[in-house]
Amino acid sequence: MLFSGDDVFKKASVLSGGEKVRCMLSRMMLSNANVLILDDPTNHLDLESIQSLNNGLIKFKGSVIFSSHDHQFIQTIANRIIEIKDEGIIDKSMTYEEYLDDVKKINKQPTV
Repeated sequence: MLFSGDDVFKKASVLSGGEKVRCMLSRMMLSNANVLILDDPTNHLDLESIQSLNNGLIKFKGSVIFSSHDHQFIQTIANRIIEIKDEGIIDKSMTYEEYLDDVKKINKQPTV
């Protein structure tokens, strides 16, 4: 999880936000969970950490439910999009790019 040298001996109270997130992710990986629920998991992470997390989640054999504002992260991880709106729930088995294309097509259709 990108800790090296004396960093591995730091107390949790002195860790940065990103280091704390990396520790929590390490703990989750060691638990052998089959479902992960993540809320904006790339917050507080540097680019190298985001790439490591991304690669780890791609290899993860279980289910991952997550929310994110990181377009690239969503595109590389998600294979099912669930959007919760006032009008109801949209549930599509597709990539994020495909979903955005669908939304554009729907919004371009003339209303009758």
